[in-house]
Amino acid sequence: MGSPFGSRGPVRRLVTAAVALAATVGLATACGSGDDDSGGGGGGGGTADAKGVDDGATLTMWTRAATRPQSEALVKAYNAHHRNKVELTVVPTDDYQAKVGAAAGSKDLPDLFASDVVFVPNYTSSGLFADLTDRIDALPFADDLAQSHIKAGTYDGKKYVVPHTLDLSVLFYNKDLYRRAKLDPDKPPTTLAEWDQQARAVDKLGGGVDGTFFGGNCGGCGVFTWWPSIWAAGEDVLNKDGTEALLASDTAEKVYDTYRGWVQDDIVAPGARDETGVTWTGVFPKGKVGVMPMPSTTLGLMPKDLDLGVAPIPGPDGGKSTFVGGDAIGISATSDKTDQAWNFLAWSVGDEAQVDVVAAHKDVVARTDLASNKYSKADPRLVTINQLVADGRTPYALKFGQTFNDPNGPWLTLMRDAVFGDEGKVEKDNDAVTASLTD
Repeated sequence: MGSPFGSRGPVRRLVTAAVALAATVGLATACGSGDDDSGGGGGGGGTADAKGVDDGATLTMWTRAATRPQSEALVKAYNAHHRNKVELTVVPTDDYQAKVGAAAGSKDLPDLFASDVVFVPNYTSSGLFADLTDRIDALPFADDLAQSHIKAGTYDGKKYVVPHTLDLSVLFYNKDLYRRAKLDPDKPPTTLAEWDQQARAVDKLGGGVDGTFFGGNCGGCGVFTWWPSIWAAGEDVLNKDGTEALLASDTAEKVYDTYRGWVQDDIVAPGARDETGVTWTGVFPKGKVGVMPMPSTTLGLMPKDLDLGVAPIPGPDGGKSTFVGGDAIGISATSDKTDQAWNFLAWSVGDEAQVDVVAAHKDVVARTDLASNKYSKADPRLVTINQLVADGRTPYALKFGQTFNDPNGPWLTLMRDAVFGDEGKVEKDNDAVTASLTD
């Protein structure tokens, strides 16, 4: 998803619910059905070659600023070796939904456009994307694509997007602090209880060292890093349709209780209560925090002299999971160059692009069969991150932004009650989350 804490983080604070709704209301009428074959070969595949058509067409493409580095790298590599040419427009992240909504209303969408994956359901349900079901299923590696993104882009049984960029939530831990605390630097926590124990052991070092840290006033940070502990236990946080919250379960309560204990016992670095996500990822790199969940994309931004490890986020009694964020991309329902646009998409998830562009830039690959490649093998931490894609989830909800990312939304109220306030309100807060999802 987008992120309030940096251009490449996974949960950038998204535009308000009002803008989100403005970007989607009435778009089905404006754009027509995503099933419409308006693109020379058809949204469903038609008679075009499975790789699409490379005949020198000029394709327009939009992405948000949060994915600029990855998007530019892919477009540059594609343009260098294809007759087709992609003209990329990078839109300020906070303006993106409004721009897409306006373009949809005037039937002026680009041939290709990406979206924060948590907002893809808004676009698929409004008919903005062309149906790519047959094309995706024809890919020899279709089952190896990040299924969380594929599922987020599936509507009424039809597939509309492929992964564009991926960002995962993982645990980062400081091996130097682990050694000082007499912890094994090669044994990160595998349960929430072990995470608690290790954070407390590091915290005892004192001298400005803290056990852990989290964004306590950041709804996006919470979904990105707390929910994987619930998923790791094999439980859901929402029902299948994204219309009912399941955030007051016994497992969820165990997660909240752990964070609440860190706050009460001063195991958390200063500022957690007021952290809105803007400086969330800037705390761990200072070398004074033992173990905390972070976006995988921050690995390449860490100080070279910081000896750190990466591990999956565990559940209360084990298991592992991750929030698979990032962006997915599809072909607009109004494009008349579907076959040519598919040529770019098919190439972008192929071996060449995923290994020599994505992996080479130390980004998360979109295919589980390429988790270990010639670039990631040089850093076992990258292999760990890549392999986690298979264990990850991307939640599905049409009202995601207004419910979970809006600072005035009900999820942030639940978070703060559960950790800083009256934990007895969680059941009532969960009901409020459900109401928001169905409002």
